[in-house]
Amino acid sequence: MQPTARPGRLVASEAIELRGEHVVLRPPSGPDALALRSIRLKPEVAAWWGPLEDDFPFGDDPDATRFTIHRNDAVSGLIQYGEESEEMYRHAWIDIFVDPDHGRLGVGTDAIVTLVRHLTEDRGHHRVTIDPALDNVAAVGCYEKAGFRRVGVMQAAERDPLSGRWRDALMMELVVMPVAR
Repeated sequence: MQPTARPGRLVASEAIELRGEHVVLRPPSGPDALALRSIRLKPEVAAWWGPLEDDFPFGDDPDATRFTIHRNDAVSGLIQYGEESEEMYRHAWIDIFVDPDHGRLGVGTDAIVTLVRHLTEDRGHHRVTIDPALDNVAAVGCYEKAGFRRVGVMQAAERDPLSGRWRDALMMELVVMPVAR
């Protein structure tokens, strides 16, 4: 049985560095916080992630395990995951934001591929989900490039943080069938 994250803390298995082709994923540190907060405040990110919480990035989402995305030693964004531990429904979910100044460089795709590899190879998941807003075309394209496929549309699934109106979300998944042993 693998350890699970407790609110506000990283377990030993998560105090690791994950290396992708162009990115390095590390647990957020004090020096990362200012850069991550600055990225979250950019209009292109805030449109999808909403207002900045006072305790972001350390205490606002205790169910998430987070990694700062580094590219060329610069903070490029944040990627996080959570796990459904109920054996009958076991899977992981992910979410991500990338600094718009680092867009179109493959940062998001590389970070997703790197985290999915960790979730499937190290954490034992066979299925990973993500649910972007349907009209977040750039995100959907990035997730498809990383191997996710569209499953269906969830109508009025989330509130637009700017307008307060309900918007549709796209359920996407990546399934990696385990090798029979």
